[in-house]
Amino acid sequence: MAPETPGQGPSGANQSQETLSNLLQETRRFAPPEELAASANVTAAAYDEAAEDRLAFWERAAERLTWAKRWDTTLEWNPPFAKWFLGGQLNVAYNCVDRHVEAGRGDKVAYYWEGEPEGDTRTLTYADLQREVNKAANALQELGVGKGDRVAIYMPMIPELPIAMLACARIGAIHSVVFGGFSATALKSRIDDADAKLVITADGGFRRGAPSALKPTVDEAVAECPGVEHVLVVRRTGQDVAVTPKDIWWHDLVDKQSDVHAAVPHDAEDPLYILYTSGTTGKPKGILHTTGGYLTQVAWTHHAVFDLKPETDIYWCTADIGWVTGHSYIVYGPLANGATSVIYEGTPDTPHRGRFWEIVQKYKVTICYTAPTAIRTFMKWGDDIPAKYDMSSLRVLGSVGEPINPEAYVWYREHIGGNRCPVVDTWWQTETGAIMISPLPGVTATKPGAAMRPLPGIVADVVDDTGASVPNGGGGFLVVREPWPSMLRTIWGDDQRYIDTYWSRFEGMYFPGDGAKRDEDGDLWLLGRVDDVMLVSGHNISTTEVESALVSHPKVAEAAVVGATDPVTGQAIVAFTILRGSAEESDDIAAELRNHVAKTLGPIAKPRQILVVPELPKTRSGKIMRRLLRDVAENRSLGDVTTLTDSSVMKLISEKLPTAKPED
Repeated sequence: MAPETPGQGPSGANQSQETLSNLLQETRRFAPPEELAASANVTAAAYDEAAEDRLAFWERAAERLTWAKRWDTTLEWNPPFAKWFLGGQLNVAYNCVDRHVEAGRGDKVAYYWEGEPEGDTRTLTYADLQREVNKAANALQELGVGKGDRVAIYMPMIPELPIAMLACARIGAIHSVVFGGFSATALKSRIDDADAKLVITADGGFRRGAPSALKPTVDEAVAECPGVEHVLVVRRTGQDVAVTPKDIWWHDLVDKQSDVHAAVPHDAEDPLYILYTSGTTGKPKGILHTTGGYLTQVAWTHHAVFDLKPETDIYWCTADIGWVTGHSYIVYGPLANGATSVIYEGTPDTPHRGRFWEIVQKYKVTICYTAPTAIRTFMKWGDDIPAKYDMSSLRVLGSVGEPINPEAYVWYREHIGGNRCPVVDTWWQTETGAIMISPLPGVTATKPGAAMRPLPGIVADVVDDTGASVPNGGGGFLVVREPWPSMLRTIWGDDQRYIDTYWSRFEGMYFPGDGAKRDEDGDLWLLGRVDDVMLVSGHNISTTEVESALVSHPKVAEAAVVGATDPVTGQAIVAFTILRGSAEESDDIAAELRNHVAKTLGPIAKPRQILVVPELPKTRSGKIMRRLLRDVAENRSLGDVTTLTDSSVMKLISEKLPTAKPED
């Protein structure tokens, strides 16, 4: 997510000295499968159509939805504030649920839900979903929730989560989903900032083989939030929970409601949801998304990037709905397209490390969308685990969350996709709302590790520190030059922060805070956060490229790289690596890996130190917290570790660093 002052972090400030060094070379190419290309939803013609008339292109995408009233103005652009499909009216829940039932597809499965405890499953058809959303909408209205009110949702990955979101969308309430692993302090700050009047939660969820309580966290947060009038609680685990005067059981209130509810149209620019992202400093940013433009782009990109065939595909996005990937590509995009999706409650190693592939085999999943950090974890566990399962149903694979290392991409394609499935490596953010840069599976000859080209209708570029486009072969800052339908409209309650954070670095251009390079063919490679760029002997070197070089070594499953102060080179490269399951740590492993990086990228990128570690510090969404690794490398006291999946990993890493010998 974008920093508070993009490009002005400890290393981002160095960006002005020269553009990013372009070190990693990749020559492998994978053409689209002939059969997929022949029947692809979107062909190369889409690029020409969008280039000829971008607004007309997005109008056609909007026409895939059902509008109660067509818009008068496609785009009103007062930089940096956009309004899309002005004057148009629609209901998101109607588009995601009712229209499929009215078209005679009520018996089609919307969600196959798989709980973490084996055998704990539910199947919801579109007709089932319609009934449940209607009942929940009636329940919200009985609690006094109306259009424009904010509802905080803090839940495990159970069907009631998308049902609650759709019920809010149906009545025009604004939902704010908070990931069900955040602390009471984090939850309180989000409830306060949005001024939510209702919290929807559960007693708990199942995680790593045991019930994980959520209700006590909500109780602690709500005790300090007098504006919360009610807490609606789903009984999931059956754990004993304290019951406060504000609490109402979901089954007591929702189950008694009528399953009929009229979907009233809302304006295209009415708010749909707030989703908070953690800034590098200060309070979290409430990213505001509205209705018509957001649904237009998530539905079109889901249809295009995954080549979705709703009649035959079984689609699985493995993200948590608490993150934007889950909002856009578990709930709104797939449902708008009438897809059948899988939702899984638990972790990929419970009760065994083949659980994901068991689910693919069980439901005959055809499209799988997951994160590079998960892929590298599967690499670490070994090739033999996925080999045990029949995954011949898969036809498209997707990657999301951070740049994917070329070797992880090739492993994913080979061991999960059977060397036949195209991999769509997607770049986008909470702020963009929907996928922005990605291959199209029926069009693009992909390169491992490259996000390739902006999608039709998206105008992205790589610029130097003056805002001028860099030539092919150059590196710099990723920017978006033209507004797009699913863009954030502002930061909730703080227009000035929105301007300062995203629009102040380059005049008239959106800057997401990421570095990128454009290769000799003009294709885009994401290089991670600008704040993660290292200045080594006058060269700006991306952590992503050094990490990819390390992961290309047959013994390495995952790597994280940071810059540390060095009296000779300004900054020196310090690498933390996890070995693959079959590899053993040896005395000379560090030298072997250092030499491998030098051979792959050149001597300038040779790490000063390489540590072999059992795990890396990751947030619960799977992102590596390089900030904490920088603290270790600089011998600073550690910052906040409360968002880590496992905070004990930092103690292990800290103890190991003094024993790692720097290169002579």
